[in-house]
Amino acid sequence: MQVNVSGRHISVGDGLRDYCEQKAAKLVRFYDRITSIDIILDGHDGHHSAEMIVHSEGTEPFVASEEDKDAHAAFDLLMDKIERQIRRFKERMRNRKHPRD
Repeated sequence: MQVNVSGRHISVGDGLRDYCEQKAAKLVRFYDRITSIDIILDGHDGHHSAEMIVHSEGTEPFVASEEDKDAHAAFDLLMDKIERQIRRFKERMRNRKHPRD
């Protein structure tokens, strides 16, 4: 799995880059067909936004974005959103295979 961290209007430091890569690598626990993750961090006027695109085999990409005053906080909120999307997707797939009678 490949994790790409890029910055728009800001330079992403090594500490923030490592933090994002380590947290994003944990998404494989929720869905093992993830092939790549793109993380885009943006900062302007004291507000930071984070956007994540998770590419996986056989499905549309999972996309989410979040804003906060702190880049780490924005990324943490973003991770919660993506985890929720992946869990809902897996639950729908599980229910399709075993419908309730």
